[in-house]
Amino acid sequence: MGKMRFANLPERVTAGAFILYAGLGKLKADEEHAAGVHGMAKGTYPVLDSMDPVQFTRALGASEVALGGALLLPSVGDGLAGLALTAFAGSLLGLYLKTPGMRKEGSLAPSQQGTGIAKDVWLLGIGLGLLADSARCRGRRHGAGE
Repeated sequence: MGKMRFANLPERVTAGAFILYAGLGKLKADEEHAAGVHGMAKGTYPVLDSMDPVQFTRALGASEVALGGALLLPSVGDGLAGLALTAFAGSLLGLYLKTPGMRKEGSLAPSQQGTGIAKDVWLLGIGLGLLADSARCRGRRHGAGE
């Protein structure tokens, strides 16, 4: 899906470093922290209920390390990095939209509890921006106009 453009470096480094750091923390999570992460996730995505909390949190951490690393590696094109980041951000926003108490009653606006996850909308914006830029550049290479 193309190359990494230098112009996209700030977004990729910002998101990549943030996600990589979060993932490394989850790899070392103790049982109490893992239970909290797993509890929130399984409340929104019931299919996760049967997973062991520590195993789930470490798998989530490994996927965050992989995503963060992909965003930081120049060899991973903007399109692929954007696709992965958009999917990841979509799951976070799904958590925000489906978890009771995250939003003010009858609104998309975050409650105090939901502000931390609602802020992850910036990851969705970066992912979509990388995808759009990759598609635009691909169109230019194939003779399409802007």
